[in-house]
Amino acid sequence: MLIESSTTSDVAPDAVKDCVDVDVRSGNVMLRGWQRKAVFAAAVLAISSVGVGTASAETRDDYEPVEFEDPYDPAPRESFVSTDRSVRPMLSTESMIAMQSAIAKYEYVVSRGGWRTIPPGRNMSVGSRGDRVVMLRDRLAITGDLQQVSAESGRFDASLDEAVRRFQLRMGIPATGVVDPKTLETLNVPARDRLRTLQVNLPRIAELSKGLQGRFVVVNIPAAEIEAVEDGFVYSRHVGIVGKPDRQTPVISSKISELNFNPFWTVPASIVRKDLLPKLREDPGYLQRMNMRVHTEFGGPEVDPSNIDWNVVEEDTYLFRQDPGRINSMGTVKINFPNKHAVYLHDTPTKSLFSEAARLFSSGCVRVDKVHVLTEWLLRGQEQWDRGAIDQVASAGERLDVVLEKPVPLRIVYLTAWAKADGGVSFREDIYDRDDVSVAAVDGVATQ
Repeated sequence: MLIESSTTSDVAPDAVKDCVDVDVRSGNVMLRGWQRKAVFAAAVLAISSVGVGTASAETRDDYEPVEFEDPYDPAPRESFVSTDRSVRPMLSTESMIAMQSAIAKYEYVVSRGGWRTIPPGRNMSVGSRGDRVVMLRDRLAITGDLQQVSAESGRFDASLDEAVRRFQLRMGIPATGVVDPKTLETLNVPARDRLRTLQVNLPRIAELSKGLQGRFVVVNIPAAEIEAVEDGFVYSRHVGIVGKPDRQTPVISSKISELNFNPFWTVPASIVRKDLLPKLREDPGYLQRMNMRVHTEFGGPEVDPSNIDWNVVEEDTYLFRQDPGRINSMGTVKINFPNKHAVYLHDTPTKSLFSEAARLFSSGCVRVDKVHVLTEWLLRGQEQWDRGAIDQVASAGERLDVVLEKPVPLRIVYLTAWAKADGGVSFREDIYDRDDVSVAAVDGVATQ
């Protein structure tokens, strides 16, 4: 991991020899593992340059399974299905040991002074040269994103491009290989702050990883990602959309019990108050365009909206329900699980938002990209339900509720840092400002 160049004299030469191999043909110094990198980095930061094998995740619109050869398994910006049982989940029974190991590594880094701040300047990318490139190499070598060292440290080459992309993916930012202002800001987060984030997330992981085995689903709110996990490995990972900071997605432990295909959407009172009524006061025709109906109450008679004065209506005066169809806010399926917050996972007609970097657009529920990969997995082994049957129901617009014969455990978690058994450590922004220690303790206890 990390050490500033000013501390290189603290490392014994024999220790350095024990940590590295030298490729006599290329002159590159090769590292032999995470646990030895910290010692090695201290001795070679002045000449750090790294080349790593290509490890980007392939994704396809038709959702064919793909393989991931990168042991660090950073979260891709696209949804994917894995075929080779190599992708480790964000949360599992192994998470506690992995987090404790990551904390120990970052404690060592902090004890050696942390990493240097890279000063602002022009964007750095392939072809860039100079002292800031040297500092970039040093920084990425410390955290294991850079895994080889060469003497030509002042040039931004293809190997450094791979290391930057690896770092960006671990941090959940676009993997462009360009050190732009956002990437630079993330690189310069002090090691002590990263250590504290790991420590804050430890009790969350300790509580929420209990009993996770077999098949389960994890939603990580800060990452806005969903994983279907089977026997310790990720089957599929989905880009998601979570709640806005003022309409937060709650931490929940439950079991997925039912799928509602082509559902009606009953508009929650909070959305009626904040969104729908202000819209109707400006545009009364909105209801008709959105295929919404007005009722006196649940199960009550329908009311003609043209006879309503929206300026005097309160949020609980009427019940608003949107018909199933192409523009229904639930899309083609709603994934239900018991919880007191009345939230759920669901499809969406607004799929363009999945490409956004910060996906905080919902009112608390979680929208799932490639949702029918997940529904197929949830219904696996259930008679008469395969992908063809699912696609047929979804495309036909048929209203159908399907109870899962074997409910699947679900964890909706708030993790701003997590570690995996392969040594990879990921961080996300504290989107709800919940990393205060007093709040973090509460986040470790999920509601039903």
